[in-house]
Amino acid sequence: MIGSDSIDLGLENIWRSWFLFRKGKKRSNEITRFEYRLEENLFRLHGDLIRGIYQPGPYRSFEVTDTKRRTIAVTQIRDRVVHRLLYEHLVTIFDRRFVYDAWSCRKGKGVTGAIARAQSFLRNHPDWFVWRADITKFFDHIERVILLNCLRRRISDTKALELFSRIIAHAPDPKPHARERERESKEPRGIPIGNLTSQIFANIYLHELDWHIKQHIRAKYYVRYGDDFIILAPTFEEITRLRAHVCTFLLSALRLEINNRHDRIVPARQGIHFLGVYIYPYRRQLNRRNWRRAQRLVSLRNYSSYRGIVQSHERRGRRRRYAWHTHILSRDQRKGHAWAVINRW
Repeated sequence: MIGSDSIDLGLENIWRSWFLFRKGKKRSNEITRFEYRLEENLFRLHGDLIRGIYQPGPYRSFEVTDTKRRTIAVTQIRDRVVHRLLYEHLVTIFDRRFVYDAWSCRKGKGVTGAIARAQSFLRNHPDWFVWRADITKFFDHIERVILLNCLRRRISDTKALELFSRIIAHAPDPKPHARERERESKEPRGIPIGNLTSQIFANIYLHELDWHIKQHIRAKYYVRYGDDFIILAPTFEEITRLRAHVCTFLLSALRLEINNRHDRIVPARQGIHFLGVYIYPYRRQLNRRNWRRAQRLVSLRNYSSYRGIVQSHERRGRRRRYAWHTHILSRDQRKGHAWAVINRW
């Protein structure tokens, strides 16, 4: 059963992991082929896991450029069912130990909540200073030995640790800049962005940073989403001291570095650019890229999602302009859809 201290590799749990993986997925050729022999595939997977002979398959890589150019690595359906099983196991063990203000990839959290939390800090402390930062090529620079040590602190089940070791070791080769740093550190680095397990691995890895900031530095006003974070302090001298302390800890304990492009200390009343939004004490605004993206990519299928984003982060004037824009767009799309149906007849 998912939720016990020992990992559940039973057939029932593998079926449950399949249904959790399949939920919300669009039909594709790969999923159709797997479902054609679904029982056979899951029984074989169960046997491999029980006997300890499971080996991850190859990855397929592609690039996306929605906000910045990133390489996404995706593995086979069979492996993604295993990732779902491991993810659920990790959530039951680690999620309750994460600090409150870790907002990424957690039930009841999310990017909108992180933005609202950051704004509440700015609004309550407008005379303070805020440090906004993120980590350089975070997923490419995760040191796998450190990640495994973080897992071993909370997991004693040898079967689970063996599976995690295989998944982490099987990650595809990092990019050239990451390989250069790997040679410098003499330790393998990098986990693929596309894996479900990578999202919770990131939270487990950066929990060391969260704990250090909350328990050792005693920074009360701190928000992290993924590898993006902010810290508030009453004076410029104190926020500068905190920054130096965090940078030293990241490099010494986690082998990570702050991205110089996004390393900023500003007065809280001036506002910050955080998670694609300009956040001020009493208002928010999408950055130019996300505003244009919301206008360009909106359609009948995703209208509710983009409308929710605009409603959450924009002023009344922009919300009305966006509503009018989407009304005209949806009218034209409905006409186009109607003509397409007529032409098929």
